[in-house]
Amino acid sequence: MALNLSKKLWRVKEMARKEGVFAALRAVVRRLRQGPGRYVDVFRHYGFALPYVLPAQPGEPAKGSLLWFIPDFNLGSGGHLNIFRTIWHLEQMGYTSSIVIGAPVMHQDAQEARDAIREHFFPLQAQVLLGLENLPPCEFAVATGWDTAYAVRAFTGATHKLYFVQDYEPHFYPVGSESVLAQNTYHFGFFGITAGGWLATKLAQEYGMVTHPVGFGVELERYRRLPRREPEIRRVFFYARPPTPRRAFEIGLLVLNAVWERMPNTQFVLAGWDTAGYHIPFPHLACGTVALDDLPDLYSQCDVALVLSLTNASLLPLELMASGCAVVSNRGPNVEWLLNDDVAMLADSSPEGLTNAVCALLQDDARRHALSECAEVFARAQTWDMVAKDFESALLHARAQNPRGES
Repeated sequence: MALNLSKKLWRVKEMARKEGVFAALRAVVRRLRQGPGRYVDVFRHYGFALPYVLPAQPGEPAKGSLLWFIPDFNLGSGGHLNIFRTIWHLEQMGYTSSIVIGAPVMHQDAQEARDAIREHFFPLQAQVLLGLENLPPCEFAVATGWDTAYAVRAFTGATHKLYFVQDYEPHFYPVGSESVLAQNTYHFGFFGITAGGWLATKLAQEYGMVTHPVGFGVELERYRRLPRREPEIRRVFFYARPPTPRRAFEIGLLVLNAVWERMPNTQFVLAGWDTAGYHIPFPHLACGTVALDDLPDLYSQCDVALVLSLTNASLLPLELMASGCAVVSNRGPNVEWLLNDDVAMLADSSPEGLTNAVCALLQDDARRHALSECAEVFARAQTWDMVAKDFESALLHARAQNPRGES
């Protein structure tokens, strides 16, 4: 029995490492729902959504102190990268942070988790706490995902309660319990700091949240245009993320195949995830997950990049633009808060519309070069220092609101 449980825990940990913590948790929930036999303990796995009280240690919160409630992390998580980057910038500005992993999956030791953050993300000064006991009081308690919002709602030790919303998480799930529980968190009365204007507008109009949008930045010391080898070859990059439905992997494959049929001398590069288990008829280079330091050269060797976003926009377009690659993406307010026709080729979210956009750029060198140059200037004006200052403005805005951020 103990050996069998150990194997199961190892499988969950491996899935979390390879596919992300949320994917692993969803797989566990599906397994619990579907068997084998016996019963499913709904209360154990969803009980956090019921009202409860989470007290803080005695004491007064220090001004400028933040308590970040985060899901457990793996090393490839872009959402966590943005959280830790924000914490690092705020530390440089004089704020102090603590990080709470309320439901540890990957890490069972707080020091191990902190060391991993410092080694693989940013050298933070913040302490890391595992579990929800003995939490310190703070000026700002920050929810960073829908499940963490329930703990922030229960926490009694914060002067203000914030919600750092990076995407519209109800759309991560089919219509059901998870989508409803995620949607409910937007009614908690938290002050919303959102990744971009689309989310800020959506949450304000549909849920009555007070919101403050912050933008995206580019690591300019990393992403830059590098010398192009084999400029005579037309090459298309595709952000291929099969386990992330909002990146529209299937539509992307239809588009690339149609481009290949029209322009058979085009080369295709797929990166973002392992695609070995998929039938891909056109010749391509499957790069899987690429180290950050190798991305600028990869991007610089491509003429056009196809990046699809069905919920909030991705960071990749700015990084591709800064590396000299023209971007094709889908239209929609979720994308156009960041991109416009001056810096990207935008098309309807249909295989034919996106195919026409990619081919138009591949067949018109002057148009592609002009778009690429304009986009590069735009991308290189977006810095994380600016984003951090805007995040601080959001904190000051929240500080001026009602205590605890509640309506």
